Amino acid sequence: MIQTADDLALRGGLRTADVIRTIRDVSAATGAPVLCMTYWNPVHAYGPGRFAAGLAAAGGAGCILVDLPVEEAGEWLRAAAPHGLATVFLAAPSSTDGRLAEIAAASSGFVYAASLMGVTGTRETVGVEAAGLVSRVRATTDLPVCVGVGVSDAAQAAEVAGFADGVIVGTAFVQRLLDAPGLAAGVDAVRDLARDLAEGLDRTVTTA
Repeated sequence: MIQTADDLALRGGLRTADVIRTIRDVSAATGAPVLCMTYWNPVHAYGPGRFAAGLAAAGGAGCILVDLPVEEAGEWLRAAAPHGLATVFLAAPSSTDGRLAEIAAASSGFVYAASLMGVTGTRETVGVEAAGLVSRVRATTDLPVCVGVGVSDAAQAAEVAGFADGVIVGTAFVQRLLDAPGLAAGVDAVRDLARDLAEGLDRTVTTA
């Protein structure tokens, strides 16, 4: 789903500078920490130093670099450090305890716990491994642990919020935009999903 959206965006002329401009707009409008979730290749092609400086100037808080292993992250970490940018690495259910410790030690901001193996996308369940993975990551770090990959509705968000520090939703929003007949309808669909997810999380907080 996200690959399809990426293809449409690139065909429409979207470039890295446009993403940075969007981050600036979102940061200015919300005042919330904004992270850029991307693969390493666009950052490498743009130039890690240039990208880090642009992201920081736009008010960005950091990056989730989904395919960048800790062992190969030195160039990015050196570029990000002078700007105080956080770097979020992914932890998988298949990761050994030793590997989780390495991922957590290299991470800043939070650790992204992938709730299941495989490609991203909405699922009927978030994966039975998710709670166990969060527990294993927490044994290695005091950083917050947020769970993503598969969360698509309020019930799932509430379930994840019961054992994780944060809930990550991506594909479900992209799906709403791709299914919409036009921009206005897409914005409304995204707003409705955000409201449903927030209400699910509010119920979890209230009953906790």
